[in-house]
Amino acid sequence: MSNTSLLATAETSSLVIGYEFSGNPDGFPVLLMHGWPDDVRTWDGILPALHQANYRTIVPYLRGFGRTRFRNSNVRRSGQLAALGQDVIDLADAMGLERFAVVGHDWGARAAYIASCLDGGERISHCVALSVGWGTNDPSQSLGLRQIQNYWYHWYMTIDRGEALVRNDRRAFTRHIWNIWNPSWAFSDAEFERTAASFDNPDWADVVLHSYRVRWGLAPTDPALANIERRLTQRPEISVPTMVIHGGADPCNDPSTSEGKEQFFTGPYRRFVVDGAGHFPQREAPTVVANALVPFLSGNNLGAS
Repeated sequence: MSNTSLLATAETSSLVIGYEFSGNPDGFPVLLMHGWPDDVRTWDGILPALHQANYRTIVPYLRGFGRTRFRNSNVRRSGQLAALGQDVIDLADAMGLERFAVVGHDWGARAAYIASCLDGGERISHCVALSVGWGTNDPSQSLGLRQIQNYWYHWYMTIDRGEALVRNDRRAFTRHIWNIWNPSWAFSDAEFERTAASFDNPDWADVVLHSYRVRWGLAPTDPALANIERRLTQRPEISVPTMVIHGGADPCNDPSTSEGKEQFFTGPYRRFVVDGAGHFPQREAPTVVANALVPFLSGNNLGAS
């Protein structure tokens, strides 16, 4: 077993995905997807527990982040959530994974949900989503006033001043986001900078801007994803065993946004709230998160010990 993360790449139809892998090379695979504004370092506090439980961990950079690159200069720099979900499936295909679990935070949580919904339990054994509830991708969704306030950054990025901030002062913008989303977590400048380097990806700004605009109907969708979007709308239920982990003091997605979602899950479903944690519970309270995550993944006879 190797607890040292190694770097590799996998090619899909549109991306060269950079990822880190570690743990037992013969262990059951777990894909861990980071969110925004974040990168693969978000899972550093969780990986040791997964390795101790004999898992093989695969931690990719999402499109527009870190080492991941688009293969063609003419391809749309889409941040559409359906594209993120398809990337999970495409990565598993490229790596030849016959069965695997998915764990995601923020954007990665949305990708994990979408991949699990599309997969229908054929290859994905478990879905774990942090800080995001399922059924919250619809631009016509009802929002309470608190959540409208929380989403200020979504709509700020739809105007010219917001675009300029994303393109020209991304370090200050993302550092501010970290500060306000994690009011009780005292992270260092060095910890932020280790992750912020991933925002220097040449496609980061385009992917980010498109992601927040398209999810509110303010940017064109990718026609190639129309069938996926239709499937997600017509059959949003997830049969994969799913656990949601939400910080009890999350100032980005209020904990109420992941409540009452049981109707979307036809398989085993549970929700776990980390008291006092903000939007990055895996960073702020890694032991608490790992203690919930590992037993959940180890159920249903996955073969991990």
